[in-house]
Amino acid sequence: MPRVHVPESYAADPSAYVWSHYAPEIAGGAGSYIQAVYTKSLMSLRELEAARMRTAQINGCALCLGMRSARDLAGYLANSGVDPLLAVSARGDAAPDEQFYAEIGPEPTWSGFSARERLIIQYAGRMGEAPKGLKHDEAFWEAMHAHFSDAEIVDMTFCIGAWMALGRLTHVLDLDDVCMVPAREVAA
Repeated sequence: MPRVHVPESYAADPSAYVWSHYAPEIAGGAGSYIQAVYTKSLMSLRELEAARMRTAQINGCALCLGMRSARDLAGYLANSGVDPLLAVSARGDAAPDEQFYAEIGPEPTWSGFSARERLIIQYAGRMGEAPKGLKHDEAFWEAMHAHFSDAEIVDMTFCIGAWMALGRLTHVLDLDDVCMVPAREVAA
C-alpha cells in the first residue's frame, strides 16, 4: 500500500498520481532526467542493464527488478511522449538474456560478462552501498580509466544516480508493487 494517499482510480499506476499531484515541478525534472538516461546514455544496452539491475537490487525496487529495457523501454518512452526509436534499446545492441540478469550481484564473476560490464556492476554496487570508500580507491579508478573514457564514466555515474534516486523513491513510498512498465507493442 502506498505510503502517501493514492486514489483508487490510480491503483494500476500509483506513480503517475504521486508524480503529477504531489511534486509536479520536481517530478517533471526527474522525468526529463530519466528520459535522458534512456535515450542519451553512451552505454551499450548490456552495460546499461548491468548498472540498472545492480542498482535495482540495492534499492529493492520491485518495478526496477522486473523491468527489462529491451522489452519495456520503448513502451515506457512512448507513454511519456518520447519517440521510442530514441531508446538505448533501439540501437540494435544484443539484448541481455535472463541468465545475464541472474548473474548480476555483488561479485560479478560470470564468464558471460565483459570486463566493462563487470566494472559497471561493481561501480553501481559501490555507488549504492559504499560511496565513501569508492572515492579513494586508486586501483579501482585505474581499472575504470583503462576501460572507459572520462565521458563514459560521467555518463554512467549520472545514469546510476538517476536509478538510485528514482528507484529508492518508488520503493520507499511503496509504489513498486504494481508493474507500471508492462511489455507493450510499439509501432515502428
